[in-house]
Amino acid sequence: MAAITLTNGRTTALRNRLRATAAWRMLPTAAPALGALAVLAACSTVPGNLPEAPLVPVQASGPVEPLPPYRIQVGDVLEIRLLLNPELNEEVTVRPDGHISTTVVPDEVAYGRTIEELATSLRRGYSHDLQNPRVSVVVKSFAPTRVYVGGEVNTPGEFITVGPTLTLSQALARAGGSKLSSDDSRIFIIRRGAGDRPQFLSTRYQDVMHGNDPAADVRLAPYDVVYVPKSGIAEVYKWYNQYIQQFANPSFGFSYLVNPTDSTSTVITPAGR
Repeated sequence: MAAITLTNGRTTALRNRLRATAAWRMLPTAAPALGALAVLAACSTVPGNLPEAPLVPVQASGPVEPLPPYRIQVGDVLEIRLLLNPELNEEVTVRPDGHISTTVVPDEVAYGRTIEELATSLRRGYSHDLQNPRVSVVVKSFAPTRVYVGGEVNTPGEFITVGPTLTLSQALARAGGSKLSSDDSRIFIIRRGAGDRPQFLSTRYQDVMHGNDPAADVRLAPYDVVYVPKSGIAEVYKWYNQYIQQFANPSFGFSYLVNPTDSTSTVITPAGR
């Protein structure tokens, strides 16, 4: 440690001189990095030829493309109606296993089916006891859909909606956006497929962020899990923190002792000590 002995009246002046000298010495090495950052900041990744948003949303004209048919979810409340046998009308709830039970049909798969598919299947079941049963199915209440966002986001968790499920960008917005430690180019979705088998699906979230392709903002399926992984730099820092910094605890720096014989002496220590 280098010792500098001065009267206490010159302590402030010396401190300011040391700070200024250290800053000027760092400037030549930091200049290229600062220049690169300035160039990057001046470049926008969003195309400049995007159409301007109208003040009032324009309603679609002409024939509207029909939405896909609704598929029954766990927790939906269904009303089973029989036109010629109203005494058999009843309300049932889709169980966690995706099945329903009625007075006549003790067990029928409902989850994932459309209303017409379930009604057709129930007609076959009721035909064992009734002649020409006229069965209809009405959804009395819809179970809220759930999606999950985890990984390098600010508020991970479960997000519940009523109606259409969230899109990829909506789900990440609900989660407070991604952290600086995230890798937005490798965001993926975990989805339960046939036989409840999980599958990994890639996304193109950067095309959404940079305004390149609106079709990349895919709509999620119920119970999807959106996972945002760490970036490579964040993984390296995590390894360094766990296996080196916690045990070796490296420390770098220098200090100056001003006027060591004075009871009011000042120790100047650079940040990081």
